[in-house]
Parts: sequence; C-alpha cells; structure tokens
Amino acid sequence: MTDCTGPNASKHAQIIEAAVAEFQEKGFAAASMDRVSARAEVSKRTLYKYFESKENLFRSIVIELSNRFAGLRDFRYTPGRDIRAQLTELAWAEGRILMMPEVIAMSRMVISETLRNPVLAAAAQGKLDKTPIFVAVLREASEEGHLQIDDPDRAGQEFIGLIKSRAFWPMVFTGGVLSKDEMTATIDSSVELILSRYGVTHSSSG
Repeated sequence: MTDCTGPNASKHAQIIEAAVAEFQEKGFAAASMDRVSARAEVSKRTLYKYFESKENLFRSIVIELSNRFAGLRDFRYTPGRDIRAQLTELAWAEGRILMMPEVIAMSRMVISETLRNPVLAAAAQGKLDKTPIFVAVLREASEEGHLQIDDPDRAGQEFIGLIKSRAFWPMVFTGGVLSKDEMTATIDSSVELILSRYGVTHSSSG
C-alpha cells in the first residue's frame, strides 16, 4: 500500500481531486488516466505508482469518501443520556460531513458512475451506506425505553432520509452545500419529527 503521509499525502489528494473531476465530466468508461495525470499536474509514472488502474482509482475515491464518515462510524448510543441531545449529535455527525464541498463532489461522481455501472454500484453501496449506524442507535434507545419503535430499520431509514432530503440529494443536483444555519434548521427539524413519531409520552397521575 502506498504511504499517504507527508509529501505523499499532497500528491495523493491532488490525484483524487483530479480523478473526481475527470470521472464526473467524462464518465468512467471515457475517463483517461492521461488526463487525470494532466489535471493533477503529476507524471503518469507518479499516477500509476499510486493507482495501478482506473478501477483502482475509482475504488480509492469510494474509500476516501467513506473515510470522511469515520466519526459517524464511531458514534455509539450512551444509556441514560438525554435522547434529544444524542439524536442531535448523531444527525450532526452526518450533517457536518455533508457541509464539505469535496464530499458532495465525490458523491456526485460516484452516484453518476454507479448509475452507468451496476457492478461498481454494488461495491460502492456497502461502503457508503451509514443507515445501519442510525438503526443501531434508535434500536438501543427503544430497548432502553426512551423511544417506542417497532421497526428500527425503517426508523433509521426515515431519520437519515429526513437529513438527506434537504442536505444531500438537492446538493447532488446543484453541487452546493447547506450553510451552517440551514444545516442547523434541517437537523433540528429532523430530530423533532423523529421524536414526535417515536418519542415516549409520560403521563402523570393525580
């Protein structure tokens, strides 16, 4: 595996950025490793030192995109903590990353290419789908009695879907990103809707 620290990290990042632009503009089949090296301002020898083929380069972009969500992968439900606070933190773990222009650019490229190539789509989907993390948090919150959820899988899809419906999918078409205020409003609304549907109502007697 190529070392991607120090000066190597800069060249690696240059190539990834150039490849995203090339794949997005030309599509995977028509993309040229020669043009990638020209866009990245590196020699073809350097390009092939890092990436042996177009397929390897595409897989590396998917991995790079997946790695941006490392903080989300590490998110764990904490028993006893305020459920609204935890759901808000979970949503921000996703939302913070969706505010990065390079993440949207990589996502646009991956989505456009996977529509053309089902084999690439299957490989990319498993690495990029973070729904299971939302499902796990909601399931544990329900098991502890802080939420009432019969189908955690569906609830997890609903939660992440609420965020992506405003913070991701429109951006895939426009190439923009939400502002911090817009993301805050999206997250607050998404959490409120989940709590309205699945929150536990405590009745008082007397």
